[in-house]
Amino acid sequence: MAVKTIWSINHTCGHQADRDLSDRAADRRAGFAEWLAKQECTDCWRASKDGDEQDKAAWLKAKRAEEQAESEAWSEQYRMPPLEGTERAVAWGVRCRHQVLAAAHTALVLEGATSATEWEGIEDTARTVTRAGWWIDQRSSEPDDLAELLQAATEADRPTENPYF
Repeated sequence: MAVKTIWSINHTCGHQADRDLSDRAADRRAGFAEWLAKQECTDCWRASKDGDEQDKAAWLKAKRAEEQAESEAWSEQYRMPPLEGTERAVAWGVRCRHQVLAAAHTALVLEGATSATEWEGIEDTARTVTRAGWWIDQRSSEPDDLAELLQAATEADRPTENPYF
């Protein structure tokens, strides 16, 4: 007598399905059928995954909106000029600028030996870089490198007019 190939599986979600396990070795079918019985059926599993993806997307969208609002408030508080670029790049650049400067302030001033006066100089130089793409490119930089990176910024990264006059 041959080992059966069609197994009736009662899933944990309450659904019952007949599964063809002929693609498995005969001695592995019973164990696999037992494992399947401890899982949700395919339809329920897919439905729960779709919900997870939607939940993740909604969470990410809310998190980005929160970060954006925080970054924009920070930019206004510290008189940072608007960035230049596409709408999407500007939004991302504002977040990156906030993160880069906040990390540098913590590392250099709060935990390091940079004085408040020296930091004001770094901050003033940072205000001159208004290309959103520059800030996006620096998002993974080390805080200790900020002053050097700001000095290396080219004219393409800075506005052509002085926004303070």
